[in-house]
Amino acid sequence: MIENTEKNIVTNRKAQHEYFIHQTFEAGIVLVGTEVKSLRQNKVSLVDSYAIVKNGEVWLVNSNINVYEQGSYNNHNPLRERKLLLNKSEIRKLTKAVSEKGYTLIPLRMYFKNGKVKVELAVASGKKKYDKREDIAKRDMQREQLRKYK
Repeated sequence: MIENTEKNIVTNRKAQHEYFIHQTFEAGIVLVGTEVKSLRQNKVSLVDSYAIVKNGEVWLVNSNINVYEQGSYNNHNPLRERKLLLNKSEIRKLTKAVSEKGYTLIPLRMYFKNGKVKVELAVASGKKKYDKREDIAKRDMQREQLRKYK
């Protein structure tokens, strides 16, 4: 019996603050060997990264996977575009969602699932400043209520 194990590599905490998350998808990612080794050492950043749909394929842009320190001359480019693996129906849904004004694709987290690297991709729309302030106020109110009950 195979266990469904997940190990978080990195989460994009800024995404929860900057965007409204509407829908999420799980995607595989095409990597080279030294990138996987860097991911196992948690040397990755998803800040300022996003995904685009190009020629019926989804690409992850601006994700920084640091160079593997023990790698040789054929180490990878840290900021290269990486192809995401999704079904055609999922790509169609993403294309339709992104074509609407104000929506974008952002990675929420990267994780290992049964030994394979996966990316949780979200269809999101940006928050305005007043939305961010509202969220902070709600969070503070919840904290105060928890303190009262303790």
